Amino acid sequence: VQLQASGGGLVQAGGSLRLSCAASGRTFSRCAMAWFRQAPGKERECVAAVSRGGGWTYYEESVKGRFTISRDNAEKTVYLHMNSLKPEDTAVYYCAANDRAILTWLGTSRSEHGNWGQGTLVTVSS
Repeated sequence: VQLQASGGGLVQAGGSLRLSCAASGRTFSRCAMAWFRQAPGKERECVAAVSRGGGWTYYEESVKGRFTISRDNAEKTVYLHMNSLKPEDTAVYYCAANDRAILTWLGTSRSEHGNWGQGTLVTVSS
């Protein structure tokens, strides 16, 4: 599966953005999906993940209550809705897929995802 992320940009603190990750190929519905981010000088970290059917989700502690991951299998797209953005959310955001996931599985580490989008930059100004 090939992934194309979009939706990043410059936003003031407290604002909102919605990231999209469009997939091509016929296996999207069998993929567990995740959003990672990497800030300058920091490791890439998983901020949210969702299982194949959308029934299980994971959120990194610092984004709980502010970010929401969702997916539309018919549109082959996964979203990251980001509210109440903070300057520390500034990073390049990547979507990632595991195309061998069982129904209830989701992954939060880089090594568990073999397919990556190109990244989209989110900048939050104070």
